[in-house]
Amino acid sequence: MSFPTKSFHRQPLLLSLCLASSLLLPASVLHAQSSSSSSSTPDTAPDTTVSKEAPTKVAPRIAQPEAGGSAITLETSEPLFYLATALNVCGYDTDLANSAPVRLKIRDEINAELADSAEARTSRDALCGYVREHTLGDASLNLAQYISLALYLTPPPELTPTVGETELPPDSTQVVNILPLLRTFAEDVHLNALWIEHRPEYEDLLKRVHDPLTKTVLASNIYLHLPVSSYDGRRFLVLLEPMLAPSTTNARIYSNDYIVVASPAAEPLGAVHMDDIRHIYLHYEIEPLVYSRSSAMERLQPMLKAVQDAPLDYTYKTEIVPLITECLIKAIEDRTMDVGIAKPAKPTAVKQRAEIEQYNAELSTYEHDAEAVRRKAVDLAMRQGWVLTEYFYNQIGQMEKDSVSLKEYMGEMVYGMDVERESHHARQIAFLPSGSRDVLRRAPQQLTGLQLAEEKIYKGDLTGASDIANKVLADPNGDHAQAHYVLARVNLMQRQPGAAFADFQEVLDSSKDPRTLAWSHIYLGRLYDVKDDRKKAVAEYQAALTVRDAQPDTKAAAEKGIKEPFVAPKVAQQAKDEDDDDAPLDPSGKAEKDAYRPPPPH
Repeated sequence: MSFPTKSFHRQPLLLSLCLASSLLLPASVLHAQSSSSSSSTPDTAPDTTVSKEAPTKVAPRIAQPEAGGSAITLETSEPLFYLATALNVCGYDTDLANSAPVRLKIRDEINAELADSAEARTSRDALCGYVREHTLGDASLNLAQYISLALYLTPPPELTPTVGETELPPDSTQVVNILPLLRTFAEDVHLNALWIEHRPEYEDLLKRVHDPLTKTVLASNIYLHLPVSSYDGRRFLVLLEPMLAPSTTNARIYSNDYIVVASPAAEPLGAVHMDDIRHIYLHYEIEPLVYSRSSAMERLQPMLKAVQDAPLDYTYKTEIVPLITECLIKAIEDRTMDVGIAKPAKPTAVKQRAEIEQYNAELSTYEHDAEAVRRKAVDLAMRQGWVLTEYFYNQIGQMEKDSVSLKEYMGEMVYGMDVERESHHARQIAFLPSGSRDVLRRAPQQLTGLQLAEEKIYKGDLTGASDIANKVLADPNGDHAQAHYVLARVNLMQRQPGAAFADFQEVLDSSKDPRTLAWSHIYLGRLYDVKDDRKKAVAEYQAALTVRDAQPDTKAAAEKGIKEPFVAPKVAQQAKDEDDDDAPLDPSGKAEKDAYRPPPPH
C-alpha cells in the first residue's frame, strides 16, 4: 500500500527517460553514506527501549514512483517537516541566520501559539524533555536519528512507523518513542495548518532547486555516457526541508533507495550544496556497475592491506567494493571539478592566423594550469586514504579520449589493474593524520553578527559585543530585539542598571523568542531584587515560568528567584568601603560579570 499523496510532494525531474542498467543492489552489501549531519548508520542498534505500538498500517516508507516513470525525484515530506519543526522548537538553531525565510516564519508562528496556550507549552515541554534526554554527543548523529525515523513514518496525524521495529534503521529506534509526544504537540500548535499555510513557499523552493538539480543529473550522465534511469526498483530521491540547517547535507542509502535531505539557503534563495547531492548521485549510478563485477574483486583484496594506516572508516579498510567505489567517484569529481580558471573562448570569426595561434597558446596554458589544480586534488585524496584515485583518474582520462561510456570501460579498469603495482604505490603514500571520513564533512561555521556578539560576551569583550549590537540596531532590517538583549547584558556587566532596564523592556516589547523573553524576565527579576522590590522581582520570575522556553536552566533560575532573592556579588572596592573582612575581593569585577553572564544559547 502506498502513502496518500499528502505524505510527499513529488516533482519528477524533467529528463529524457531511457532504460538504464536494471541491476539491483543486494541490501547486504550496501553501506550508508553520511553527511556532516548524518554519519554512517550504525551496524547494530544500541540497547534501548522501543515503542511496542503496532503500526496502524503497513506501507513502504516513501511513496514509490510508477513503473516507467522517473527514478529521480525532488520532493518534500510532511513527517520530516513535523520532526524538523519539533527540533527547532527544542533548541535546534543551527545555521538559522542563513536559512530560507520560511524557517523563521514558522518558528515565530509556533512561538505565538506557545505564548497563547498553556496546553501547547506543556506538550512542548514534554517533547523537548525527550529530545534533551536522547541527545547524542555527536551533533551530526543526533540529527540523523530523527531524519532516519521521518523516512519510515505514515503521514500525519497517525505518524506511525511503516515497518516493524526490526526493519527500522538502527539509529531511528533510539528515538521512536518521541512519536506520541510529537503527535500531541503537533495537535496543540496546529502543525498541519502551518504545513498547509506554507506549502506555496515550499513549492517555490522546489522550483528553485529543480533546474540546478536537473542540470547536475544530466551533466553527470552525459559525462559518463550513461542514460538517465526510468524507475526499475531503484530510485534517487532528494528531499527538501527548509527547517533544517542549509550548511549541511544529510545522505543515506537504504536498500535500493538513495536519499539526500537538503535545506535551501536564504542567499541566494533556494541554493543547496549541489556538489554533495552530485556525490550521492554518482553512487547511485556507479555502484551497480561496480557490484556487478564483485566476483572480480577478490584479486583487488591486497589493496586493503595498503590502507590499514590510512585515516579511513573501518568499512573502507575491510571491504574492497566500497573502497573501489569511493576512489572511482573521487576520480570523476576531480576530473570534472571547477578549477577556478577561466577557459579561453574560441574566436567565432578568425581572420588572421595569428588569432588562431594566440587562442591555441592560451588554451594550452589553461589546460596545463587546470591539470595542475586537478592533480593537487588527486594528491590530497590519495593522502586521505583514497589510494586508487590516481589510477582511476588516469583511466577516466583515457575513457574521455576514447569517448566510451563508463559502463563499457568499467571492465577494462577493474580487470586491467596491475594490483601489485598499485599496492606498492599505495604503501609509499604519507597519509594525513586525519582524513575525509565522509565526503560531506564541513569546516566549523564562522560566527558572524549577533552570534559573534554572544561569543564576545562570553570572552569578556563587552566593547566588541556592544559595537556589533549597535550596528544591528542601525540596520532597519536587523534583529533589533536580540541586539537589545545583547546590550542589556553588557549594561548589566558594566554596572548600568538603568540602561539595562530600558533594553530589557525593548526586548519584551519586540522579541518572539521564548528563551530570550524568559531570560529577560529573569534578569529584570534580579535587578528588582537588587533594588529591594521583592514583589516586582517575583512577578518577573513568574513571568519567566509562564513564557517557558523548555530548557531546564531557565526553569531552575526562575524557581530559585521565587524561592529566595537574588543577591549581587560584592566587588573589591565595595567590600573595602564596608570594611567587610569576609567579603570576596575581586578587583576585576569577574564575580559580578559571571552573575549576569548569559546562559548558553541552547
